[in-house]
Amino acid sequence: MVYIDKETNELAYQIIGCAYKVHKELGPGLLESTYEACLCYELGKLGIKYENQKELPVIYDNTHIDCGYRIDIMVERKIIVELKTVEKLLPIHTAQILTYLRLSGIHLGLLINFFNTNLQNGIRRYVQ
Repeated sequence: MVYIDKETNELAYQIIGCAYKVHKELGPGLLESTYEACLCYELGKLGIKYENQKELPVIYDNTHIDCGYRIDIMVERKIIVELKTVEKLLPIHTAQILTYLRLSGIHLGLLINFFNTNLQNGIRRYVQ
C-alpha cells in the first residue's frame, strides 16, 4: 500500500480547487488545451510549480526511448494531472494515467474530465 503524505494531499486539494475555478469560469465544451492552459495559469497564481506537456520516456534495456508520451501537467514532481474533455471516461483513460504513474514513479494522479456539467462527477483520484 502506498502512503500519500499530508503535503501531497493538500497539493491535490489545491489542484482540484483550481480545476473547479476554471470549470466555473469556462464551463464544459472547450478544447482540452484551453483547460490545460487555464489550469496552469491558476496553479502559477498560487505559486505551485508545474510542468505541462512533460515528456515521459520509456526506459527499455537501460535506454531512454521517447515514445511520444506526454503528461498533461506534472505538479511539483508529486502529482500527475491528466485532463480530458470527453462525454464519458473510459477504461483506456484509467489505463493511461496508471501507466503514466508507473513509468514516472509518481504515486498520485488526478484524472479530470472538464466535459461534465458538474465537475465533481469528472474527477478521479488514482494512487499507485
